[in-house]
Amino acid sequence: MSNSISPNSPSPTPTSSVRFGIMTAPMNVGYDDILRVWEEADGIPEIEHAWLFDHLMPIGGDPDGPAFEGWTLLSALAARTRRLRLGVLVTSNRFRPPAVLAKIAATVDVVSGGRLDFGIGVGSRPSTTGARREYTAHGLPFHDTAHAVGSLAESCTVIKRLWTEPEPFDVDGTYVQLRGAFGNPKPVQRPRPPVLIGGRAKATLRVVAEHADLWNIPGGDIDDVIARSALLDRYCGEIGRDPASIVRSIHLPVAYDDPAATREAIAQATAAGFTHVILGLPTPYPAHVARWVADELVTGSVPATR
Repeated sequence: MSNSISPNSPSPTPTSSVRFGIMTAPMNVGYDDILRVWEEADGIPEIEHAWLFDHLMPIGGDPDGPAFEGWTLLSALAARTRRLRLGVLVTSNRFRPPAVLAKIAATVDVVSGGRLDFGIGVGSRPSTTGARREYTAHGLPFHDTAHAVGSLAESCTVIKRLWTEPEPFDVDGTYVQLRGAFGNPKPVQRPRPPVLIGGRAKATLRVVAEHADLWNIPGGDIDDVIARSALLDRYCGEIGRDPASIVRSIHLPVAYDDPAATREAIAQATAAGFTHVILGLPTPYPAHVARWVADELVTGSVPATR
């Protein structure tokens, strides 16, 4: 895909039940470039949602390059768009206390006019290369996996309460203790913004079963993706929840020079029941990249059979 690609004529609005979005990782890239892509996508009906990530330092490319703070940037982009649903894929629960995060998210929902999808997860896994770097560099504790998963479940409960409860309340949890907790303003969306939880680990999937409206998995081997989805079904059954009440979401990397490979990955995912597709756009972003995504990847994708 050339950096000087010309836009094609507008594509028809898709009739598929699959909802497509884009993700622009805000590292080693300028604000103006991200804004350009989001403003273009906001005018293209085939692209229904857009996402940032939540890292304080680059996790790819130049390790000392720029990395924008996700929620601050999301609020700025919310003010510059009108239609896209938007979110962070996904917030590290380790970065911010849940009551503070609930306040930040409610603010973004207000700024966006009720377009926030609230993405959250445990944060980087200890085995991830360089996972601890951004925590120690910012004076943040990096707890073990058991603590991260347990605190994620408590945080989801507290955040939902802050968005919905009309009176102050106290929390005496294992990981969260609050006195006189109260959220005001409330989010625009009622009863609250949808909660998307990202991850593939078994312990995280149990939290998904209890708290999520959407579950996102970062692509990978399609057979493993299918197995994880089936495991989530099982965990939902164990707590008496309808598995169909959780939208299946997947993040897929985009290859500008090989759109057929990306279309095949989309087809496999949608055939496996994933109806919320997030397409990760690598930098640099070519001119008219959102139009290219709509024409080459969204309209050009067809379900595969398995």
